[in-house]
Amino acid sequence: MTAIMYGAPLSLYSGKARCYLDWKGVDYKEVLATPDIHQSEIIPAIGRPVIPVVKLSDGTILQDTTVIIDHFESETPTPSVYPSTPRQHLAALLLEAYGDEWLVIPAMHYRWHYNEEWVYGEFGKVALPDGTEAEQYEMGKVRGSTFKGFVPMLGINDETIPAIETSYKALLADLDAHFAVHPFLLGTRPSVGDYGLIGPLYAHNYRDPASGEIMRRIAPKVADWVERMIALDPLSGEFLAGDAVPDTLIPVLTRMMSEQLPYLTKVAAMLGEWAPANEGADLPRALGMAPFEIEGVGGQRLALPFSLWMLQRSLDYLATLDGNDRAECEDLLRTCGGEALLDFEMPVRLVFKSHKLSAGTA
Repeated sequence: MTAIMYGAPLSLYSGKARCYLDWKGVDYKEVLATPDIHQSEIIPAIGRPVIPVVKLSDGTILQDTTVIIDHFESETPTPSVYPSTPRQHLAALLLEAYGDEWLVIPAMHYRWHYNEEWVYGEFGKVALPDGTEAEQYEMGKVRGSTFKGFVPMLGINDETIPAIETSYKALLADLDAHFAVHPFLLGTRPSVGDYGLIGPLYAHNYRDPASGEIMRRIAPKVADWVERMIALDPLSGEFLAGDAVPDTLIPVLTRMMSEQLPYLTKVAAMLGEWAPANEGADLPRALGMAPFEIEGVGGQRLALPFSLWMLQRSLDYLATLDGNDRAECEDLLRTCGGEALLDFEMPVRLVFKSHKLSAGTA
């Protein structure tokens, strides 16, 4: 029996999962996550409306793209999206966390400030796949308003928008220079880092028409990479020899460390305050609002423990290394301004199990 992925074309994380499943050669079919599917399949299994969700042939449910990827990596270990060498492996994990958890900022900004009217129709196509265009638009406004409401909580407002756009365009320029030389982040094979970036850069910033025009105009090599990622030959390519992390990736990692890492440090501190006072309680989706800064402009955004869980994957890998492997990774982090990760302390252990994030023991 074929696996099923419940997803949607406009969904950031569906885009990530779909690209991976296609490259991995997984036998699956995608089913549009309509309201009926949410009520009959997703909510009974997960407890909340969320996509993508993968249902395996034995009925096992996988939720969250990282969980989905890791399941199929364990089923078919080679070729892997996880490089076997330390610098590349660490860089790939970091870039997955960057794409998944930080690039949602420009993705949501460009969607709701450049593509709002168009995206209502896209929400309507999911909610009413057999409806008329007018019916889909009206239903899409109802459904889409919830997602639009998240925009300010992500730190996107009149004060931060100019800085968000400046940072995003600089990121596109850096990636454009990289993809002018390398087909993917770390060679001719996509890594888990590529899959972290493809969600926001494809499903929002390439596919949405106004932001797609911006990408194709100012960063055509990035658009070419997106097109390779969504139409890639299964199980193809190799990582660069010699554990090379190209110099052209250092500006991208440096941007991550300058923007995302200080925010994660604040969230970790907030988690450290929350955990002792809430032993045994369910971990909330957000711990309040945390400060962040982009291009010298400060703001506040939701303090998301899930972002720390994604970072924890990189920290866990770093902790397994010693000797020359550790030294090489330390050198990489220092080169891109990530020294804070060398002694970054998680206040508690975060565990994602049964479709739920919880706080354990440090």
